[in-house]
Amino acid sequence: MDKIKFNALEATIAEVHSAMSRGELTAKALVECYIKRIEAYDKQGPAINSVIKLNPRAVEAAEALDNKFKEGGFVGPLHGIPVLLKDNVDTADLETTAGSLSLEGVIPEKNAFITSKLLEAGAIILAKVNLHEFAVWGETASSILGQTLNPYDLTRTPGGSSGGTGAGIAANFGMVGIGTDTINSLRSPGSANCVIGFRPTIGLVSRTGIVPYSLTQDTAGPITRSVEDAVKVLEVISGYDSNDGATAWSIGRRPVSYVAHLKKDGLVGKRIGVLRSFFGQEEIHQEVNAVTEKSLKALADNGAILIDISEDINSDQLVKEVSLHLHDLKRDLDAYLQKLGEGSKVHSLEEVIASGKYHKGIEDNIKTASGLSTTTPEYYERLAKRNALRNEVIEIFARYRIDAMVYPHQKRPVVKVGEAQVERNGVIGSVTGFPACSIPAGFTSPTDTAPIGVPVGIEFLAREWDEATLIEILYSFEQATKIRKPPVSVPELY
Repeated sequence: MDKIKFNALEATIAEVHSAMSRGELTAKALVECYIKRIEAYDKQGPAINSVIKLNPRAVEAAEALDNKFKEGGFVGPLHGIPVLLKDNVDTADLETTAGSLSLEGVIPEKNAFITSKLLEAGAIILAKVNLHEFAVWGETASSILGQTLNPYDLTRTPGGSSGGTGAGIAANFGMVGIGTDTINSLRSPGSANCVIGFRPTIGLVSRTGIVPYSLTQDTAGPITRSVEDAVKVLEVISGYDSNDGATAWSIGRRPVSYVAHLKKDGLVGKRIGVLRSFFGQEEIHQEVNAVTEKSLKALADNGAILIDISEDINSDQLVKEVSLHLHDLKRDLDAYLQKLGEGSKVHSLEEVIASGKYHKGIEDNIKTASGLSTTTPEYYERLAKRNALRNEVIEIFARYRIDAMVYPHQKRPVVKVGEAQVERNGVIGSVTGFPACSIPAGFTSPTDTAPIGVPVGIEFLAREWDEATLIEILYSFEQATKIRKPPVSVPELY
């Protein structure tokens, strides 16, 4: 193992690259550092249980990058950066299972578009990590691995469906992560694990080579410990892909640099609407509300202008009556599975169900989805409601002259293991397709199982394609509050 003179715990991309430039760190040493943490804490100790498979060629890839660095410096903006990849993102040299035993052993023919972009930028795929099977709901339990735990409270879930990424990044098992999001699935783990969960505008990031849930609402995005790292990953993975027509809309809408919008004074003069209907009103909601109100004060103290939004939008109703996730699942998943050919034993949702090789926690949802269609009057009614919501939200932005909305991502703390997620608010971003991001806001009171409390995240929603403004708000808030704390269940290794 390479000697390391650099403490990688909580390190950022910039800090790692600076250490590499000083000769204090190699990509190989960094990869070995994270592997050591995974070996110590993922299947033993607190047993976070986030990693489905370590990449057996990660050290070899790091050595190759170290040689290239000696010859000509950094190969790209993510040179040597170890990535935790949600296991519904295709990798041509590793299994992609979507968390399901029905896809055990399946190795796709090609990398996903975003996997290729990461590798071209110099990143190292360190591990494939757990998800709620087929990304269908939000507790991060799968038949391939079981239940992932929240490193801040081992009795709770890490949110989901990208909870393996969220828990792994929070526990410092990798430097940056990739998740996907159909309803809440980037922002839920962000909120639950005191990390950043960034959902971009639909069409900014390609879905080619990602196991789909609902192509009307699916996207992929970064999960990181800092806003700066999230933005650097977004800059790499975003852009036009000829195999995903939705990305054509991004042409001309991406700024020259998202990184240029990392402004410490980014809150000054920003008008931010507080969506009061997304706050809970019962006793069980009060801890989250108190954390959120403290964050609102921090926004105002750092130059933002807060405006209460009086419109009554019901997030649970949006999930039940507007979201297209279950209606799209059969069509979109079948199309993906059919392309797997002889490499897979299942080629349709019906065959997944018939195999019995799936977590029983998704059974009701996938059986319901198998009876739904994208050609029914109900589906077209939902499409109409989706369009009406998009119009309503953009009119709120215009009427109140706001730059973003803010609200708690989840009205109460993330649920205990064995319970289903409730009262999450991320659906407004996924149904509209507007960019949204959860960011650490604070913690609930400490308990015996949560020594520093359970993380609470607030979420910001911006106009479609206005990631630049969203980044300015997020970065300024993060720099002013510095709320991120690592979990005590996975301490530094000496």
